[in-house]
Amino acid sequence: MAIPVKITGQPASAGFAHGPVHLAHQGHRVYLAKPTPEAEVQALELAVEAAAASVAAAMSDLSGDAADILEFQLAMLEDGSFTASAAEMIGSGATAFEAWKAVLEAEIASYKASGDPYFTARSADLSDIRETVLSALAGDDEATIPPGVIHVDRDIAPSRFLAHDWSKGGGLALRDGSAASHVAMLARARGVPMIVGIGDCAVHDGADALLDAQSGELLVAPDPAQLAAFDGRRSASDRRLRDAELQAAEPAITMDGEKVEVLVNIADPADVGRISIGTVDGVGLMRTEFLFAGERGLPDEETQFAAYRKVLDWAQGKPVTIRTIDAGGDKPVEGYTVAEDNSFLGLRGIRLSLAKPEIFRVQIRALLRAASLGALKVMLPMVSVPREIVEAQSLFADEAAGLARQGIAHAMPEIGIMVEVPSVAITPERFAKAGFFSIGSNDLTQYVLAASRDNSRLGGLGSTDDPAVMALIAKVAGFGQSEGIEISLCGDAASDPDMTALLLKAGLRRLSVAPARVGLVKAAVRQWAMGA
Repeated sequence: MAIPVKITGQPASAGFAHGPVHLAHQGHRVYLAKPTPEAEVQALELAVEAAAASVAAAMSDLSGDAADILEFQLAMLEDGSFTASAAEMIGSGATAFEAWKAVLEAEIASYKASGDPYFTARSADLSDIRETVLSALAGDDEATIPPGVIHVDRDIAPSRFLAHDWSKGGGLALRDGSAASHVAMLARARGVPMIVGIGDCAVHDGADALLDAQSGELLVAPDPAQLAAFDGRRSASDRRLRDAELQAAEPAITMDGEKVEVLVNIADPADVGRISIGTVDGVGLMRTEFLFAGERGLPDEETQFAAYRKVLDWAQGKPVTIRTIDAGGDKPVEGYTVAEDNSFLGLRGIRLSLAKPEIFRVQIRALLRAASLGALKVMLPMVSVPREIVEAQSLFADEAAGLARQGIAHAMPEIGIMVEVPSVAITPERFAKAGFFSIGSNDLTQYVLAASRDNSRLGGLGSTDDPAVMALIAKVAGFGQSEGIEISLCGDAASDPDMTALLLKAGLRRLSVAPARVGLVKAAVRQWAMGA
């Protein structure tokens, strides 16, 4: 009888899964050479077409960040330049497999060596394209993930994740990976249990396994008692989710009778089609990076105005907080962000917007026009010194005057800031010119603890419940209460019902959460009392 083995990782997408372990295929692909160069080219073209069709199909039911992940890959596959380069090599005697691999690896190396954060980030997409086409050429059936398994891999590409039907159960346990990766984002959007950072532990292919992605555990060869305990935890979690969803439209009121506002985070205007405005108190964070992503180029004023208007119309008069573009760091934008040695401490967020006012002014005009249509508020990201607020307010005033001269309807929105840099959280009184504060717990946590949130090797070091981070959150909340300034929190911590009690105890009464977590967070609020 096998001995149970408990493997610990970092939770990336909450949930439970029970099934056999499926180890990623580690062998070498076998490609059968074709009889002529013409046949090799034809085989390559068919493989590229199959890969493009797979990516396009995966994009059909996605929007926002998830769709943008694949948009670049589809554009590269449909462009034809890689295929043409590979065809030249085939003409010199290479097989389709050898040629495609060589062309893509050369391009990947070029992207990584560019020093440009946009191209460095996109090198992972090129690696995905390389592997997808090579698998198609080799007829690599072993690359397919069977239904209902706990797939154990070093990492997994977005296209491979999306090619699998997760509706039949199963989950992911990655030896490396990151809770902030594209795949982790897709897993959370689709409700696929996933943990990362399990390391090089030995796991037998086909072994019975339990994946508890709430606590970050993979239990291999469980005994009957462990299986019964797991089933109990999973059933309790399912009941909790069903009950929360049934009461999602009810207000979030603590046991002491205190109202807590629960708003929603939106990554793309298409998200509102899946959210009932009756379940939330408004939009606490609407990201605008989606407008600048992919291969569409920088958006014009009308494109931005239409996106903002759609969300304001949906909100039916409830407040909508739109964040100006937060590019840089782990969010490169071609034609906008700049290459830097340390982009997380460089020109990003409001710093970049102020450094490129010709682009920022376009967004400002669209926001000013949209503000005349509803309760719009504007949030500046990555503020670190007070003058950044003053400079942004001045640009808003200049553009408002210009719109007035042209007789274009507009309104001046309330302008607030993200609290994600320690300088703001430590001395909030210096930033009182801001109309409101919204705490970005993700960046605040990594800057306070000097621990990158996308580094799986750091484990739980970058956790918002660290006393140092919570002390700063409480300081900002207390400042808001004493000065009458609205304070909210819109980072991942707000969407974690296990964090709700800590955030309320710190003094927060306004949380902006992921759409799928609204009911759970409201349920957690209703269970909290001041003395608890």
